[in-house]
Parts: sequence; C-alpha cells; structure tokens
Amino acid sequence: MSQTVDRALSILPLLAQGPADLGQVAERLGVHKSTALRLLRTLHEHGLVHRQQDQRYRLGARLFALAQEAVENLDVREIAHPHLTALNDQCGHTVHLAVREEDDVLYIDKVESRYPVRMYSRIGRPVAITVAAVAKLLLADLPEAERRTVAERLDYPAYTPRSTTDAAAFLKELATVREQGWATDLGGHEESINCVAAPIRGTDGRVVAAMSVSAPNVVGGGDELLALLPVVRRTADAISREYSGTAPHPDKEAR
Repeated sequence: MSQTVDRALSILPLLAQGPADLGQVAERLGVHKSTALRLLRTLHEHGLVHRQQDQRYRLGARLFALAQEAVENLDVREIAHPHLTALNDQCGHTVHLAVREEDDVLYIDKVESRYPVRMYSRIGRPVAITVAAVAKLLLADLPEAERRTVAERLDYPAYTPRSTTDAAAFLKELATVREQGWATDLGGHEESINCVAAPIRGTDGRVVAAMSVSAPNVVGGGDELLALLPVVRRTADAISREYSGTAPHPDKEAR
C-alpha cells in the first residue's frame, strides 16, 4: 500500500511541471500504463488531477483549494515556539516573534530571558515600529510603493538619540535591511537595549513574521548580540522551512 501511495504522490510534482499524457506518466514512474491509469483515476476521483480534452492530465482544482486552506490555517506561532525556546536555552536572552497587522507590528510570542533583568514587552502589544528590528524586516519586505506610503504616514518619536528621525532615513534603512536580510535595533528604542532580528518566510518567499533576540547592555551589549546573528538567522531559516513545508522528512533526515 505504501508503494502505491508513494507512486500516486509522485505524479503530483510531475504534473506541476505541466500537463502530461498517460505514457509520460507511466514512463516517469517506471510502471505499466495500466498501473499509471489506475493511479490517475484515483487522483481524478479526489479532484487532485484533471483529464483534459486532449487526454493529457493536469493538476486538479481541489489540490489548489487544499493548498490554500492549509496556508490559511498555518499557525506560525505554534511552529516557531519550539525553535524560539531552543534559541533561548542556547543564548539565555529574550526571544520575540512578531507579525504585521495593518499599520501595527505586534509581538505574538515571547520567551523570557533567564537573567534577572527582564525586558518590558508583552504578547499582543505593538512594537515601536520605526526602530524595532522586527518591524524593519516586516516593512522592508513590502513592495517599494507600499513601503514608501507606510513610511510617509508614520510618526517618528525621538525615543533616544539613535532613533530614526524621518521617513527618508527610515526608507534608507529599510533598503539596507531588505538587501542584507537581517535587522538590528542598537539602542534605538531604549538606550540600554540591543536587538538583532531575522525574517521568517512563507512558501512564496515573502516575510510572514520576524524573530529577534534582545538583551539589556548589562547582560548583552551590541557586539555580543551581533555575534548571535548567525544562530538567529539559522533559527529563522529552520522556522521558515517548517512553515513553508520544505523541511526534510524525519525519516529522510535520519538517513
């Protein structure tokens, strides 16, 4: 039974490359045409494959509906949390997860620092959007016109001497963030707090969330936080792979 399922599923990536006839499917699978036809009929009955008038097969509409439903029901927080916890265990600092909702960027998860000095941030609260590293990543991913529109309607509070001062400076920083693929807040919101962040991407490559590691100067200065950037980026990449469904299957990974 498992071989039958494996063969049937192997048809889907084949048809994703374009319509194929029975002979092409059988040849690619290395099976007799009668076996390929039986598999195609089963997939057709479930709406995963459609037979065209020219007798070639293509992916069915049901497959796209299922994919869309799966994407809509993905919970990035649920997927990310074990990774955030593991990173916190490794570095000891506060780890955040944030998403953009209209004109706000909100924390949706937080793993507290193991140090006595804690950050004042709470799940569900907006971040300081013009200085927070997670916000820079989420806004930098927007198309240029939308990015400019958002930047020009924001206020730019002077939280510290390192805060971003206006839309032009913010857009310049967002361009840098977009190019390098990571972001920092080194005393831009609170002079004593440093932060490095990396993006989490979906199946289309767009940024769906951002995660960060933050620490006060007394336990983690700017240089120390920047030294953590590689592991922060690896963690974000691992979450992205799991979120987008490209992570290796455990059985294959163990081989």
